[in-house]
Amino acid sequence: MINKCLFPAAGYGTRFLPATKAMPKEMLPVLTKPLIQYGVEEAMKAGITTMAIVTGRGKRAIEDHFDVSYELEHQIRGTEKEKMLADIRDVIDVCTFSYTRQREMKGLGHAILTGETLIGDESFAVVLADDLCINKEKGVLSQMVELFKKYRCCIVAIEEVDATETEKYGIIDGEEIKKNIFRVSNMVEKPLPSEAATNLAIIGRYILTPDIFDILRETEPGKGGEIQITDALLQLAKAGKVIAYKFEGIRYDCGSIDGYVRATVELYNLEQEKKGSSCA
Repeated sequence: MINKCLFPAAGYGTRFLPATKAMPKEMLPVLTKPLIQYGVEEAMKAGITTMAIVTGRGKRAIEDHFDVSYELEHQIRGTEKEKMLADIRDVIDVCTFSYTRQREMKGLGHAILTGETLIGDESFAVVLADDLCINKEKGVLSQMVELFKKYRCCIVAIEEVDATETEKYGIIDGEEIKKNIFRVSNMVEKPLPSEAATNLAIIGRYILTPDIFDILRETEPGKGGEIQITDALLQLAKAGKVIAYKFEGIRYDCGSIDGYVRATVELYNLEQEKKGSSCA
């Protein structure tokens, strides 16, 4: 039922300058994979094979990554290094990629609206690649797709954050209708800690219904002068059409240096544990 996943990937990644001056932040590697590949693989595990990517100037590396590199493959054919391309080959073989450009940086809501031509009139997932989510059993998007089959409405992934950090997130309020599942009644973009109703923060995983596009077209710029997806979703929440899900797993904020380093260290340690187990 969810066939397409949208990746807003037009941002400048200014928190990682100068590394992102010439390289998309979505291509920053955690171990040997770029962030956006982790997101695509998570979508694949949720049964999604059509990837729609909203890019911008200087983002051609993303398109090149999800394409065959004949010269490179020729150079390493028959060597030990050839197996290092196995994962990305699987992605390229299974998935279809389409791209459009966001000409102006007007916020996440505008980026999602820019992707409408790639999505069409159907419900879809959204992944923000700099939120790296890990769950050994079932990915966050897989969990959300299962929920969508039951509730058939917009779903946002949430986690509890420190009450002093609400200014960094969209914050939801609502009634817990089932363990870790909330019917959203209100949502505010980056409220001050003193103004936040809860500490339940939206992270970079969404499932959206196609009516969100018409709402985004009418949504005025909000916090920071940008078109906020939180403001658009609020209209649907007032009609009882938004569910918030406190997901199972670990989220790394790889849009920050601290989170990026933590992800690198912890995933490295996890890989070492796997190697140790396979040798035992």
